[in-house]
Amino acid sequence: MTAPGENLRINGDRLWDSLMEMAKVGPGIAGGNNRQTLTDADAEGRALFQSWCEEAGLTMGVDRMGTMFATRAGADADALPVYVGSHLDTQPTGGKYDGVLGVLGALEAVRTMNDLGIRTKHPIVVTNWANEEGARFAPAMLASGVFAGVHSLDYAYGRKDLEGLSYGDELARIGWKGEEEVGARKMHAYYELHIEQGPILEAEGKEIGVVTHCQGLWWLEFTLTGREAHTGSTPMAMRVNAGLAAARIFEMVQEVAMAAQPNAVGGVGQMQFSPNSRNVLPGTVVFTVDIRTPDQAKLDRMRAEIETRAAVICEDLGVGCSVEPVGHFDPVTFTPDLVGAVRSAAEKLGYSHMDIVSGAGHDACWAAKVAPTTMIMCPCVGGLSHNEAEEISKDWAAAGADVLCHAVLETAGIVE
Repeated sequence: MTAPGENLRINGDRLWDSLMEMAKVGPGIAGGNNRQTLTDADAEGRALFQSWCEEAGLTMGVDRMGTMFATRAGADADALPVYVGSHLDTQPTGGKYDGVLGVLGALEAVRTMNDLGIRTKHPIVVTNWANEEGARFAPAMLASGVFAGVHSLDYAYGRKDLEGLSYGDELARIGWKGEEEVGARKMHAYYELHIEQGPILEAEGKEIGVVTHCQGLWWLEFTLTGREAHTGSTPMAMRVNAGLAAARIFEMVQEVAMAAQPNAVGGVGQMQFSPNSRNVLPGTVVFTVDIRTPDQAKLDRMRAEIETRAAVICEDLGVGCSVEPVGHFDPVTFTPDLVGAVRSAAEKLGYSHMDIVSGAGHDACWAAKVAPTTMIMCPCVGGLSHNEAEEISKDWAAAGADVLCHAVLETAGIVE
């Protein structure tokens, strides 16, 4: 087996054309995409992807969660496959690249291997995980979570959208309910290419992010209980102001996150006042604190400090306080050998690169529970994602797919 030479490059024009063709399926209203899980648009995108896989000589398999596995045979029939992929589903107002680059970049790597007549010892499987986004059926990363044993199949099938339609029924309706047992496949390794969804790579002028970790996360839902009262006629000293308590907690979360630097974040993105009237102090305030860091001990400390200090803030104001964890996953450390393969590929190809921590959750986070795993990131303009204005350059896409191709070949083994 020999390593691929530095002159081996994917076809950047073909990759870009594929991205633009897929973007025609489930168009948004402002230049992006609305191709949510198990919609008719999702079914159309899946069919297009399947047709491209068949043209590339790949054999398609589908599991009972609807995840698609397109296999390129290896020279060793007994060797475990190298899996490569991401997701084709989008947010309701999603971009053209989030997830899609990882699936079509993997397909382009295989197309390039075909063009050059490269054979590998290990099979290569291009993967489209179902329901990564979780926009229609919560939680996110649902199919890969079932694959990794985090969720049961019954739990996943029972998830419902806002209209009360279930995952299991909708999967059957669009015709992509496969027969394979979820998680039965064994992986030699898993690679995922993704846009950064943040501003760091662009700001640092780097073409490739070598992803070393994925942040752990806690979503803590606070319910603060005060006393509804007229804002004009209630003396300041006689108020039980849940809104004031919330404001002080917001500031405290900022302090905790800043004190936990580097590599820690915290904030509040969702809040509900009740009764939400301009001249009534709120009786109830509900909000979710989102804290993330790749350091498990730091994540635990941040949660404990936030909950302890919030209780003191509320007690001082006479406000009731309850906290419910509504989302969590532990930090992920990606496999050093695979991280090294990505770094070596970037260096060999002459691409500027830096180590980076993924700020968002990805299917790779669950895949890491069952196989050696890592990720590759490319920049996105302004760090904007989950937005129809999401944008990357053709050169960034090609660089990411080049590094992906080389790293996969290093792991899959080239056969002379």
